[in-house]
Amino acid sequence: MVYTFGLDKHANIRYRDSVNRLSRYELLSMLHSLSIDCEIVQESMGGADFLSFECRPLSGAEVSFLSGHSSVAFMAEKSGDALLPLPVVCRNYLEEDLPEILKYKGKTSAPFIRLMINMALSLTSFPPEDHPLTVLDPLCGKGTVCFCALQAGMNAVGLDQDRKAVREASDFFSRYLKVHLLKHTVRTLSETAGKTALPVTEFVFSDSKEHFQQKDTRFLRLASGDTADAFALCRHHPAHLLVADLPYGIQHAPSFGSKPESFVSLLRRALPRWKKALLPGGVMALSFNTLTLPARQVFDAARDAGLSPCEEDRFMHLRHEVEQAVVRDVVFLKNNP
Repeated sequence: MVYTFGLDKHANIRYRDSVNRLSRYELLSMLHSLSIDCEIVQESMGGADFLSFECRPLSGAEVSFLSGHSSVAFMAEKSGDALLPLPVVCRNYLEEDLPEILKYKGKTSAPFIRLMINMALSLTSFPPEDHPLTVLDPLCGKGTVCFCALQAGMNAVGLDQDRKAVREASDFFSRYLKVHLLKHTVRTLSETAGKTALPVTEFVFSDSKEHFQQKDTRFLRLASGDTADAFALCRHHPAHLLVADLPYGIQHAPSFGSKPESFVSLLRRALPRWKKALLPGGVMALSFNTLTLPARQVFDAARDAGLSPCEEDRFMHLRHEVEQAVVRDVVFLKNNP
């Protein structure tokens, strides 16, 4: 059976070709997690971009799973020149607006973060139907990674040294829960990392009043502090995924306390501590600017920290230009048992 998925048109024409290429690798990864390995062809129909592939018939649950692709706008069976739209059951736990509303300079796009999450998930074997998975972002800024995870029905933990950014993320989510009339609780606490106390705001909420009463809930934990202390936030609930967009050196540059820090020094200091926050079998997805942090240095630091870079073909061709000063790449690192 032949399927074809229509892609969203990215507003940045310069970036659009890269998005289509990245979308193909994302779809390859998602199909692989369904034990489907097939060729995917990029084609144009009526001025729109599509990814087409031939495989066994997909079940309704599999179609719903694939609808979580970061850039898919339309799904259909292809019969000759005819497209037969597929009925898609929405997989969102919260509304799509959650990661999009809060705007700020230097924000990573929500679709790109969803791509990172989807590709990282394809490398794990955690059964999501048993318990909600947890995503950690130890460089969370104003929380876009966390909000993408929550939208998909996962738990989220975010840490950043910028107290103002973390406070804005917390205030935004508090307003969001109230505006959408979602039952929730919120509390403040602290977690100890060595001699440091990390101030934490924890939200526990649900997508419906009934689920909240049944204790079918999700949580968001936001804290301010040094990124290497992220393990303290996951002491009782280790993360399944760690997803982070590293500083590019344009709007933000790394620092340790009040002193500047090199990108590679940040990684070498943080990676062993981040590893402690991950469950065995968990995966890190890290994006970075190759003009300020060469991929080779990321791979070397990861191996030295006891992590295994994923070097399968579909994970090795994700480098793309974002703007003149940013050529972004992504690496996926496995925390092998």
